[in-house]
Amino acid sequence: MENFWEYLHNLTDANSILSNGGFIVLIVVIYAETGLFFGFFLPGDYLLFLAGLLTAAGIIHVPVYLLVPSLILAAVLGNYTGYWFGYRTGPVLFSKNDSLFFKKRYISVAEEFYAKHGGMALILGRFFPIVRTFAPIFAGIVKVDLKKFSLYNIVGAIAWVTTLTLAGYFLGRRFPQLKDNLQYIILGLIIITTIPLVFAYVKRRMHSQKEN
Repeated sequence: MENFWEYLHNLTDANSILSNGGFIVLIVVIYAETGLFFGFFLPGDYLLFLAGLLTAAGIIHVPVYLLVPSLILAAVLGNYTGYWFGYRTGPVLFSKNDSLFFKKRYISVAEEFYAKHGGMALILGRFFPIVRTFAPIFAGIVKVDLKKFSLYNIVGAIAWVTTLTLAGYFLGRRFPQLKDNLQYIILGLIIITTIPLVFAYVKRRMHSQKEN
């Protein structure tokens, strides 16, 4: 348990983030998690919130009016990269062997999410780990119209980035002491964003068992 809290502390320590690139690291992480299949494990949600919080505290020396558009651009470009990757690789991904950075079930999760929500999956999926990484890839696989994809991509990026980043920013302005309790906030965000995926996994398992 002690190691777990130490890990959380390292992930939320401002000096650690800044020493590893700060603003640039945030941009790279958001880009990678929203378009590169091996980026699914990256902590996009809490880094957006953290970016807003640290900006409000004056620890990240980037104006919020520059921070938010930069993160939106990274998220949009990330999804375009994922779409291009899915478009180029197509069904080959479904026959690819599982590895440390790729599991076929992740594509299946994105497929089911897309089947349920249609194009809105590209907007709603931004708020769910794994789905936000593989939804644009699946959209490329099934060759969603690029104009429609672009609309959902941009709207989803704006909604995701502004919601979490500005929530962190304004809470940080209102309650400056929050920066001293980041590990608890991040743990809460992890739990909240993971619960829907757990329910979906359990539901899928139960459905599979009934079919068998």
